Amino acid sequence: MSARAGQPVTLFISDLHLDGERPDITAQFLEFLEREARRAQALYILGDLFEAWIGDDDPDPDKRRVIEALRSLTQAGVPVFFIHGNRDFLIGRKFAAETGVKLLADGTMIELHGKRVLLMHGDTLCIDDPDYQRLRRIVRNPLVQFILRCLSLARRQQLAARMRAGSKKHIESMDRTKPQIMDVNQDAVRRTFETEHADVIVHGHTHRPAVHEVDLGDHVAQRIVLGDWYEQGSVLRWTDQGFELAGLRR
Repeated sequence: MSARAGQPVTLFISDLHLDGERPDITAQFLEFLEREARRAQALYILGDLFEAWIGDDDPDPDKRRVIEALRSLTQAGVPVFFIHGNRDFLIGRKFAAETGVKLLADGTMIELHGKRVLLMHGDTLCIDDPDYQRLRRIVRNPLVQFILRCLSLARRQQLAARMRAGSKKHIESMDRTKPQIMDVNQDAVRRTFETEHADVIVHGHTHRPAVHEVDLGDHVAQRIVLGDWYEQGSVLRWTDQGFELAGLRR
């Protein structure tokens, strides 16, 4: 299936990892918000919008530019929805209020063109990496997040830098020794389809864009994986004529 130009479109993106060290990615995103996203029925951001988010009080000017651009988009009448990723799990109510973006739970079901579509960041499907799942449970604990938000901005910046360095080291180690661990577990995918009664799962996190057919015995479902923006500038476009997983439009 493919989305036709000119049709009302719903957009899905993830894994932009916006960071001051990569201003080109931020520039791509701001242009996307100003151009293509302005014509959309809705925009869904499925996590890791930022490389790191240490709290809604972060005065980083690059992040402020993104906040202002999102606010401009929502004020123009385009609904924007956000699911937390593993890099920006501290995005909170102040961010939502400033941008007009609606925060969704990881694993939100929507109805889209007659399909039950489950939206996820995708990391909960990667159960073959127990070290990551253990860390995820810790940082997603509401008490831990409350404590983190109470720390000084400087202390949170230090912790974020350490976590990024640790994550990079872990990913490099897994890529060398057990690359399959960094992808989703197929049994976890099937269980999620069966438990949620979904027709389609859309997620990011793995940076492996593709459309997968999932045989559930009595029918075949689809799993759509969004790519990152460092390499692909990946966008899922969905109209009543079908969907298209492709790169940015210039």
